[in-house]
Order: sequence, then structure tokens, then C-alpha cells
Amino acid sequence: MSTAVEVSKLVKKYGNNTVIPGLTFSVKQGEIFALLGANGAGKTTTLECIEGIRTYNGGDIRVNGRLGVQLQSSSLIENITAMEAYKLFCLWNKAKVDKEILQSFGIMEFRNKQYRMLSTGQKRRLHLAIALINDPDIVILDEPTAGLDVEGRVSLHNEIRKIRDSGKTILMASHDMAEVESLCDRIAILKEGKLAFLGSADELTGQHFGESRITIHARNPFPQVKLVYSKADELEKNHFTVTTTELADALYELLTLLKEMDNEVLDIKIERASLEERFIEIAKEGA
Repeated sequence: MSTAVEVSKLVKKYGNNTVIPGLTFSVKQGEIFALLGANGAGKTTTLECIEGIRTYNGGDIRVNGRLGVQLQSSSLIENITAMEAYKLFCLWNKAKVDKEILQSFGIMEFRNKQYRMLSTGQKRRLHLAIALINDPDIVILDEPTAGLDVEGRVSLHNEIRKIRDSGKTILMASHDMAEVESLCDRIAILKEGKLAFLGSADELTGQHFGESRITIHARNPFPQVKLVYSKADELEKNHFTVTTTELADALYELLTLLKEMDNEVLDIKIERASLEERFIEIAKEGA
């Protein structure tokens, strides 16, 4: 798979303060890639350097294709209508009005409303449609669903997937862990401008830390026993939870014990720590 964006040894300083001390990562063509990090970690600064709207002090950035950008915070003239704004950007970009995008994003429903009268969700849709006017190969989204309600987020997520399925690459920054887990193929976690993790959400919640929780609801109470492959966290009557780094062995051990006791399993749940828990863990490391 070819590379859409390459960031190599990126350095960004504000005066004597180095906020990005030598960041390196790449985004594959056709994937949804997320930059995560606590406030001040360097997410937006990195995106702005890639977009070309902020100069950087060292390193190299290569963008292999046309860029379309939805900024974290943007605004239009208050009394311009949605359709007027879209057509204006089409003129600037010497592009034709794409009726399919207007229909897909639901912009036709509010095309004659002034910008100041649009809801947050409608503004986000309009901004995203404008970002796609030049038929970009790579779309950068900075907090694309910030301020949206649940319905608005789900709807915009569907549109983002359609953009990816059309062959475009998406690079985004987000604070919404559920959004990242649902949408992204790979994620990078920044901490003080440095790369603290790079991989998939599954790798972060699973292989990188390796701890799982097993919760079992049995018909009869589970007695206190010594477990080899797991540690008991909660034990209450016929409900019990253990944590383990050896999931297969722990599960076999527990089910074998229950069978030997002639204790029926009514329900069993296996889960790993959430993406949000692991993100917070990384953010706190070394703090």
C-alpha cells in the first residue's frame, strides 16, 4: 500500500518552546488515520504543518495528492446562505457544483438558510462538503464531530466512511474515543509532541497491554479457590470477575473448575480495557 502522507523528524518551536521535537509517522493511502493526544500534545499543530498553514522549524513533510481540509474551528459570513457559500468556494476552486455531495450531506434541505441560522451539525456538513470541492485525495478533519449530538455524530460518521470507501485517505484528530474506535484503521497517540503509540485500536487495547477481564455468572456460588492464570477482582455469590494476561489458559482453567464442581455457566463475558482507559494510561505515564 502506498503512502499518502509522510512526516519525518518534524520539529516545531514557538520561541524557545519546542512543542514537537522530531515527530515521524506515515499515513497509508486509503486508510482512516487518527492523531490522538491530551490538550497541548501537538495534534492540531501537526495537522496545520501538514496543511501548510503553519511553518515548521525542521524535518520534512510529504503529501502525495491533493488536500481537502476541515479545520477545527472555522466560520463563514453570517448572512450568506449555505448554497451561496458552497457555490462561492466552487468558483474559487474552478470546480463544478457536485449535486451528489449536496444531496448526500443533506445540504439541499437547508440550502437557503443563512449561515448564522444553521445548527452546529449543519455547519459541520457544509464545511465538510466545501473541503471536498476540489476532489481531494487526502481529507484532513480536525475534531469533525465536536459539538454534535448523538444522531449528528452517527450521520457524519457514515459520510466519513463513504469518503474513505470512495478511495480517499482521511487524517483526523479527535477527542472522541468511541468515534476513533469506530472509524479508524490506525491511530497515533502524541504526548508532548512525541509518538507514544502507533497502531490499530485492537493493538492498543489488546496486544500492547494484554490484559483481559472475564466475568462469569454461574448457577451456584463460586468458592474461594487458588487460580493459576488469573486474579480474582470481584467475587459476589454466583457472579465473579477475574483479570488475566493469559486469556485462553485462564478461560480453560475457570471452565474446568466449574465443570468439576458441576456448576452451570449461565453467562460469560470477555472484555479488554477500553480505548479510552488505555489512552488515559498512556497520557499519565511518566507524569
